[in-house]
Order: sequence, then C-alpha cells, then structure tokens
Amino acid sequence: MKTTTLITTITFGLTLLFSSNAEAQKFPPLDKSPMDVTAYPNSNKEATKTIKIYYSRPQLKGRTLNELAPNGKVWRTGANEANEITFYKDMYLGKTKIKAGTYSLFTIPEKDNYTIIINKDTNVWGAYSYKTENDIARLVVPVTQAEDSLEALSMVFTKADNGIILNLGWDKTRIAIPFTE
Repeated sequence: MKTTTLITTITFGLTLLFSSNAEAQKFPPLDKSPMDVTAYPNSNKEATKTIKIYYSRPQLKGRTLNELAPNGKVWRTGANEANEITFYKDMYLGKTKIKAGTYSLFTIPEKDNYTIIINKDTNVWGAYSYKTENDIARLVVPVTQAEDSLEALSMVFTKADNGIILNLGWDKTRIAIPFTE
C-alpha cells in the first residue's frame, strides 16, 4: 500500500513539475517604456509618504517631443496606461483642493506652458477614454528649457516652501507642478 501511494505521489509531482515549468518560462519581453515610481518624501527609509506617482517612461529614440506629446492634445504624460497619482492627504493644485485618494494625471502640452489635469478616472489606457467632465483640478504652468536633454521622460518630487513640486523633464523641456498643503 505504501509503494502505491509513493508511486502516485511521485507521478503527480513529476506531472505538476513538468506541466507548470513549461508555462512558467514564457516571460514577456521587456517593456519599451518601463514603469517607474517617484514619491515624496523620496527617501526609501521614510515609510510615510505624502504623494506618489506611477508612470511609464517613454524614450525619444530619434523622435521629437512634439511627435510623442503633440501640442494642444490631452496626453497621458508618459506611455502605456495613464499615470496614477496618489495623495495620502488632502492637497491643493492651484486653488483647487484635491482630497486624499488616487487619480490620473494628464497634461496638455503647449510651446510655452502645460495644462496640468488631475482626473478621477483611474485604470485607463492612454488618454483615449479621457473625459473632461471627470477633471478634479486644472492648472497652467510655464515651460522652461534646460541645456541638457533627457532621453527618457523623468519625474521627481522636491520640497517647496509651502508644499511639494512634481518636476517633469523630457528632452530639454522642464515643467514644475506645485502641490500645496
């Protein structure tokens, strides 16, 4: 009786090993626009965050910024899914209060400024299903130009006197989005 149980267990184990092993090795290729996250405070040692954003980092690869984020059109501010920005406490964008929670971040690029949009829709792909009526806040911020060029879209939070700045940079374009407490 013990031999039958042992043989059954070994057969089952081998079947499971070979069948699941074959499926487990089918990994997708690396994403061309890898996902990244930035938060404030941006120290990994600081457990309590105030704000965090998940975004995909498209790369220029010989293209112009205007090709990838055309002026005058709503842009997901990255690649793939629309960004998700989480506020862990109530904050302001301009004069508009944003309650703690998770939202999407869209922008409308222009030559001299960007319109920043916080929208209540989440888990959306790109800006294809963007709905103006779901905007929570909008603010127009100026564009500055840097001397150095960034190949991949980059974001970082920095402390400001009365809040936090989300700094976006891509190519030579730089924008600073102020969130206040």
